[in-house]
Amino acid sequence: MAIIRVSQLNKHFGALHVLKNVSLSIDPQEVVCVIGRSGSGKSTLLRCINFLEQPTHGTIEVDEISVAVDQHRLSKAQKRAIHQIRLCTGMVFQEFNLFPHLSVIDNLIEAPVTVKGLPRERAIVIAEKFLDKVGLMEKRDEFPARLSGGQKQRVAIARALTMEPKVMLFDEPTSALDPELIGEVLEVRTQLAKEGTTMLVVTHEMGFASEVANRVVYMDEGQIIEEGAADQIFSVPCDPRTRQFLDRLLRTT
Repeated sequence: MAIIRVSQLNKHFGALHVLKNVSLSIDPQEVVCVIGRSGSGKSTLLRCINFLEQPTHGTIEVDEISVAVDQHRLSKAQKRAIHQIRLCTGMVFQEFNLFPHLSVIDNLIEAPVTVKGLPRERAIVIAEKFLDKVGLMEKRDEFPARLSGGQKQRVAIARALTMEPKVMLFDEPTSALDPELIGEVLEVRTQLAKEGTTMLVVTHEMGFASEVANRVVYMDEGQIIEEGAADQIFSVPCDPRTRQFLDRLLRTT
């Protein structure tokens, strides 16, 4: 049974129709990478799944918690369901979004303590486990200003994991990094994939997508144009728009 199910999802920003009847399902422990040119709706799709953006119309289901949305105001029941969806989805953004006035460990425990109500001591134990997983235990008491970009993004991944989500959403987490720092973040995501973490990843890293993804989804102009196994998409894409996108990408890399 799918752990994420998106059905007939639409999103408008005023007159701009950003997502157009998008439907997608993801199974537990599956890694799905979403590719496409800028402005194709990839990031908006992720942000609608955990309701950082409210869909205009459609249904989002995460871990059997379902919310059907139209243009009317959300009911109290829908708001409660959205809160539950957010609790079981971890999100890592392009920017690190760390609190500069908090140490690394305090950044990690902020949400478990304030949102989930965990005792501080219990939250620290969980945070240290995931800080060790991303290889940054020695930075436990540092402040974000003293970290490199790659270290900040690994802390951001550990922070999301500390909430112990059912699924992880990644919105191009390497796009703000210098090339020499990208590898350390990709290594963490690759390890998470090997451990069976369910991930939906918006990425421009085609190497990561081809090696790690169970499925690759190509989006264009707010629609899913093609999806399939990574080797099929990268070797013999069926839709000419997918071929054109990949050909252009390969010519510029």
